[in-house]
Amino acid sequence: VAPTTPVCDVPSSAMTGTVVQMSCKESEGSPPSEYQWYKNGVALLEKTGAGSARATNITYTMNKKSGTLLFNTVTKNDTGEYFCEASNGIGLSQKCSVKRMQV
Repeated sequence: VAPTTPVCDVPSSAMTGTVVQMSCKESEGSPPSEYQWYKNGVALLEKTGAGSARATNITYTMNKKSGTLLFNTVTKNDTGEYFCEASNGIGLSQKCSVKRMQV
């Protein structure tokens, strides 16, 4: 079964240095969907290890299975327009509407 449009939870504003968790979920897809987050239209990279993450300044953890995007400490650089895409290899992938987070 192809995924339906996912529901994205993105805070509209956050204080610098706080923990922010965004979530993305859809329930129709079978097999279960994987989720990809985008910021300003660019796909976010999945963090693979602390060493590589520090080198590229990644401040978040993205879980493609659960659809969560977790920022341990948000910075002004994390301000932007976020959306998530659900796909399971069947039918078209589905995106939620873009939401802006201001840090």
